Amino acid sequence: MEMKLGLQARMLQTQKLVMTPQLQQALRFLQMPTLELQQVLKQEILLNPVLEEVDEILDGEEEEAEARREEPEGAAEGAKEDGDAQGEEKQPEIDWDEYFHSPQDYSYRREQEGGRDETYERVLSTTVLLSEHLLSQLRISTDDDEILRIGEFLIGSLDERGFLTLELSEVAESVRAGMEKVKEALELIQTFDPAGVGAADLRECLLLQFRSAGDDQSLAFRVVRDHFDDFVQNRYAEIAKKLKTTAGEIQDASREVGKLNPRPGMLYADEDPRYITPDLVVDRVGDEYVVYLNDQNVPRLRVSRTYEKYITGGNSTDSTTKEYIRSKLNAANQLINTIERRRRTMVKVMKAIVDNQREFLEKGIRFLKPMTLQQVADEIGMHESTVSRVTSSKYVQTPRGVFELKFFFSSSIRSYSGEDVSTKGVKDRVRELIEKEDKARPLSDQKIVDLLKSEGFMIARRTVAKYREQMGLLSARYRKQF
Repeated sequence: MEMKLGLQARMLQTQKLVMTPQLQQALRFLQMPTLELQQVLKQEILLNPVLEEVDEILDGEEEEAEARREEPEGAAEGAKEDGDAQGEEKQPEIDWDEYFHSPQDYSYRREQEGGRDETYERVLSTTVLLSEHLLSQLRISTDDDEILRIGEFLIGSLDERGFLTLELSEVAESVRAGMEKVKEALELIQTFDPAGVGAADLRECLLLQFRSAGDDQSLAFRVVRDHFDDFVQNRYAEIAKKLKTTAGEIQDASREVGKLNPRPGMLYADEDPRYITPDLVVDRVGDEYVVYLNDQNVPRLRVSRTYEKYITGGNSTDSTTKEYIRSKLNAANQLINTIERRRRTMVKVMKAIVDNQREFLEKGIRFLKPMTLQQVADEIGMHESTVSRVTSSKYVQTPRGVFELKFFFSSSIRSYSGEDVSTKGVKDRVRELIEKEDKARPLSDQKIVDLLKSEGFMIARRTVAKYREQMGLLSARYRKQF
């Protein structure tokens, strides 16, 4: 048998999904929250001259305005003259001296009650940073140049909580100063507002706040100063024995400690508050729930008719200009179609969620049903990844409140009746049991399991412990009150 080497050409046809620029744009817009989409569309209007924003006017008003623009000048002047003639016949002469009662009526100023006319300047509020607040106090508290230099370094070494992140020996070495001067500067800063700044740890922070309030002889102060480790571990009985008092008084002292601020520096955090704007709204109309987009602030786009004549203008427009306008027109049409598909897809997904979670909307979280992304995708005939993009970082306003769309998707727990129950409903039941428990004899995790099993839930003790920790609820030992 003879072996030969050779080359052969084969034609292979395969199918594969290609991420076209149009598809990438559609997926990107689908995942955007409404506020982000609003900014992107405004930027697109600036970049694409063919796009224009539709004014919020009625169609009849727009047609009337268009008719006026197309009206011949002579007809407009004739209508104006006729209107003036009719106005002269029907309008009586106005006695302006009778109309204005005082000279001040000629202006836009309004006379205040009591004769006072005050104006207030509207100014923008600014956020004061912790470092700026402390430095301003430092500069008016001492004229010692060395204390000022060390104090500025110490203030720059505070973290967002207001705690000192360096050892004093490191500070002394960095600023090349003696330890006594460093301690003097730190003690000065620890007297500033807010109380508790400049502390090395939480214990010192609490003690500084007690001293600032003149409450350094109280039982709560002594508990924090001498028995902080036992206090953190909730060992009230042991602390009571050492201080020769009752566990109830120690618990009262812990409430006083709870009124203090463990992170005083956060009062001057430079982070702006995060506001939630719902992307969708669900309203109840009669017995039905209506879903619509909360996109009144999103620009309504259309293709400007002005540029159509440049495409159909024959030889009056050169080919380069026509090609440029044609590309911008295609991009504009593609963008408008993408936005419209986004609107339809979001409403379709939300309607499917509402249909599945109707009992939740009517009765509360206990009736939230377990639901998956794949379940909604199958109902509306879309891919699971599309549903995931729609529900990512978006919120909906419902009669029950404002929720993230991901809230409606949860795993399930099997009940003895054979029905699946949402884990969020079980968490809410665990929270309710803990809130209604006897505080002197709090429920253990095993006791909560027994109560849930009596209600038909199949759940393990470690699952209850996990749910309790996720909700930020303490164990029975720490919830006990004397």
